[in-house]
Amino acid sequence: MIGRRTFLGMQREYRSSIQFTLNGRHLSLSREIVEQRLSGVVPEVIRKHAVHVNDTWFPVVQAFEAATGIPRAEFMSHTARRHLAALGLDVAGQVAPRSAPAPSPPSAPASQAADPDVSRTDPFEEWHTEANVQAALVTALAAEGWRILSVANTATKEHGVDVIASRDAQTVGVEVKGFPSRSYADPARAGEAKRTSPSTQAGHWYAQAVLAAMRLRGKEPTWRSVIALPDFPRYRELHSQTTGSLTAAEIEVWWLDQSGALYRG
Repeated sequence: MIGRRTFLGMQREYRSSIQFTLNGRHLSLSREIVEQRLSGVVPEVIRKHAVHVNDTWFPVVQAFEAATGIPRAEFMSHTARRHLAALGLDVAGQVAPRSAPAPSPPSAPASQAADPDVSRTDPFEEWHTEANVQAALVTALAAEGWRILSVANTATKEHGVDVIASRDAQTVGVEVKGFPSRSYADPARAGEAKRTSPSTQAGHWYAQAVLAAMRLRGKEPTWRSVIALPDFPRYRELHSQTTGSLTAAEIEVWWLDQSGALYRG
């Protein structure tokens, strides 16, 4: 059962091949290679993220491992999703095997229940991390016919524009931000509460995104400069306070919700 984004039967442009660096190794991958190497492969049980190849859904880590020959222990699922989506392959999230019911989300503590900006999921599986928001954005853009030119590696905090895409003689540069969690993503600090509240930290992240978008506007004046954010009330509030300035600077804000849907404006 596919519980999140799925793009079937949609006509779109995609890159025939991509080149990227993973763990210091320079690699090249094409859609044809992915399809060839997964031909006849029996899909494993899908637990969360899947990719549609040769009319079959595979776990993204299984597909990426088979296509590249890189052991799955050496990469994360969002890395696999990002590169497979760049090839125009259909990627879906929150996919559960047909024989298993969808898990129920854990309940939030009473102190968090009234806070719309507090995640109610496991911090290591939050949909609104920067990596997950970026992967959802790439998937959505590919489905709309955008050609994905480059995607920054958020895991290594790679510098540069997070996502660059083109369509209809237009190029867009996107600065992507996630939404802060109350807990640290570092497993070594699991269970340790952050000193800065998510709302305050979100303000800092929003300011960083605006600065990056303004710099891109100056560096690449012919590009569309965009900020992509997970749809949280705190970000909506900050956007409402800066809409006029962003419009004057010709900076767009795009929103992604928990289902992976992309909204503009």
